[in-house]
Amino acid sequence: MLAFDELLWVAWYAAVAAFTVAMLALGLLHRLRRRSVATQSLVVGVATVLATVSGIVVIALMMLVNEHDLAVTLSVVTASGLVALVVSALLGRRLVAANRALSDAVRADPFRPPAVDLPAELAELSRELEAAHARLEAAHRREQALEASRRELVAWVSHDLRTPLAGLRAMAEALEDEVVTDADTVRRYHGRMRVETDRLAEMVDDLFELSRIHAGALRLSRRRVGLADLVAEAVAGTEPLARAKGIRLSGGVRAGAPLEVDANELGRALRNLVVNAIRHTPSDGAIEVSGEVVDGEARVTVADACGGIPEPDLPRVFDVAFRGETARTPGGGAGLGLAITRGIVEAHRGAVEVANAGPGCRFTVRLPLSV
Repeated sequence: MLAFDELLWVAWYAAVAAFTVAMLALGLLHRLRRRSVATQSLVVGVATVLATVSGIVVIALMMLVNEHDLAVTLSVVTASGLVALVVSALLGRRLVAANRALSDAVRADPFRPPAVDLPAELAELSRELEAAHARLEAAHRREQALEASRRELVAWVSHDLRTPLAGLRAMAEALEDEVVTDADTVRRYHGRMRVETDRLAEMVDDLFELSRIHAGALRLSRRRVGLADLVAEAVAGTEPLARAKGIRLSGGVRAGAPLEVDANELGRALRNLVVNAIRHTPSDGAIEVSGEVVDGEARVTVADACGGIPEPDLPRVFDVAFRGETARTPGGGAGLGLAITRGIVEAHRGAVEVANAGPGCRFTVRLPLSV
């Protein structure tokens, strides 16, 4: 039976032997840090076996174990070490195969999670890669849609600018060359030139507003304003246009509440909705603008009698420059009003939607009561 101090010396030498093997293994792992996981796991297995064997040999020699017992001990440890090495090699191969399957899935287009069973860490990485790929796909689709809308916008604006510019040029040349000399015609030309100039200014203003919205440069000056005031201003600002077309325009608020909004920007958004309804509602039709508070949010609804929107066009109504299948009049604008409305409403953390209802369609603006 060994004394306590002798046991301490045995444990010390065994620890020194195991520590020496561990340091050598760490140095080797550092040199092999760019190699495969299989190679590194094999090094770990070998280091574990050698550390165990060295400790046992030191203990056996210091305890003066006979040769037979030492041989038996080493045989058992060697067999266990070989099993550990085989397990390490198999684990390394499995990790390499899983990593290769994940790499092949990443290189594939589109990304699909590997069909093989992955270790927990690689499985989590696969899920994150799948989510990242889905986000990239959604961003790519948004970019394609935005690029298509930009091309469509350029085409529509080019067309809408060409018409008033051609008219302005023709009238200016007629006045300059004195082709038109009588006072009534000259006065009519001047009036028409003013109208076309106002149209161009409105289009440029819409383009500038839309560019601010898309660039995220729209700055809101929020202040406390009543829902009834917003509806009343939208109706009052568009009533002359409705009356000139013979359309009955009415508005009211069933249940109001104060909102923290930019009254100018939100007023512009609501006027765009009402003007859009007036343009598409036939004479003798009716448009109703109503406001209410439902489920903790303010809602402003513009219901017209336009005859409805084709179902395939409903999801695209708020796209830039979208005009649908029906032909627009030359005074119909560049198709930016609804896109501007959506941008302003979303800047207020709200939403705008459209649905066919009754003799026409119903646009609904939803705004949070607090931000």
